[in-house]
Amino acid sequence: MRILDSRSSACGFPPPSEATEDGLIAVGGDLSCERLLEAYKNGIFPWYGPEGPILWWHPRKRLVMYPDDLKISRSLRKSISNKGFATTCDQCFRQVIEYCATAKRQDQYTGTWITNSMSRAYNELHKKGFAHSIEIWLDSKLVGGLYGVAIGSMFFGESMFSLERDSSKVALYHLTQLLKQWDYALIDCQVPSDHLISLGAKLLEREEFMAILKQALTKKQSPKAWKIYKPIDMNLHIV
Repeated sequence: MRILDSRSSACGFPPPSEATEDGLIAVGGDLSCERLLEAYKNGIFPWYGPEGPILWWHPRKRLVMYPDDLKISRSLRKSISNKGFATTCDQCFRQVIEYCATAKRQDQYTGTWITNSMSRAYNELHKKGFAHSIEIWLDSKLVGGLYGVAIGSMFFGESMFSLERDSSKVALYHLTQLLKQWDYALIDCQVPSDHLISLGAKLLEREEFMAILKQALTKKQSPKAWKIYKPIDMNLHIV
C-alpha cells in the first residue's frame, strides 16, 4: 500500500502486488481527472466514506459482467417491453449521480460512498467525455439510471439507482445492449454484490481481469458510442 501526495501531479500508483489482502492499494492523493483516469487504466478505483481519506482499491477478486451475460427474467422482460419506460443517454448526468448518492440501492452497502468531492470529480470526467449515464424515464419523470467511466472497450460501472420497480435493471439492460453494439469487452462491477451476481455478474481473479483490461485499453472506442438515445419528443423532468 502506498501513501499518495495530493500536492504532486504524478499519479504514483503502485503495482497490484502491493495491495493488501482486502485490496487496498493506496491512500490519499486527489480526484483529479488525470489521477482517476490513470487509476482506471491500472484497474484501480476509489471507494471511501465521507469522513475519511481517499482510499484506492485493487481487489484480488473482481466482479465483472460480460455484456452477453445479463440474465433477463420473465418479469424484467415484461418491464422492458410493457411498462412504458423511456431511455436516454448522457442527458442528466449530474442528476443521476445525485440520485445514486441518495436513493436506497439494492446491494450490500448502506449509506452512501458518493461524496460531494466524488460527484464533482465524475462530473468533470463527464464534461471531458469519459463518464456516461443511462437514464430511465416513466411518464416523463426520471425514475432510474446508472453511470460509469468508459475507456477503450471497457466500461467501469460506478453506481445505479431505482425509484420504480426494475428501473435500474432496465438501465443495465440498455447498457449491455449498447455495449454489445459498440464492441465493448466487459463491464467492471468492482466488488462482490449478490444483486449483480443474480443478474449474471461473475468474479474474476485479478490476473485474468488485468489481462482483459490491458487488451481493452488498446481498442479505440466506436465512433457511434454514446451518441444515441437523445431525448425523445416529451417534456422530461426530474421528480
